[in-house]
Amino acid sequence: MGSPQTFTQAFYSRDHAGTVVMVGVPDPAMRLELPLIEVFGRGGAVKSSWYGDCLPSRDFPILMDLYLRGALDLDRFVSETIPLDGVEEAFAKMGRGEVLRSVVVLGT
Repeated sequence: MGSPQTFTQAFYSRDHAGTVVMVGVPDPAMRLELPLIEVFGRGGAVKSSWYGDCLPSRDFPILMDLYLRGALDLDRFVSETIPLDGVEEAFAKMGRGEVLRSVVVLGT
């Protein structure tokens, strides 16, 4: 989740029958403030999405099977592979927008 201000802007910008979906993982300190009369009065929906609303225990094995059979090309989303001791730098790169996804490789 980018910021509460971005969500608020999206909330007020959507069509009255539209849906605003929060994606990403917010900082635990983030707070969202909206007048409840606006939430009820504007209609539509507000929801969050965690892992794309999948059920990890059910969906991850299915996705893994698709990947192993070559039916799901996840490799194109990997910007780099890194060792475990490169995680801090990978987070810094992600914060600067230099990588899409870093994958940690344990051992060789």
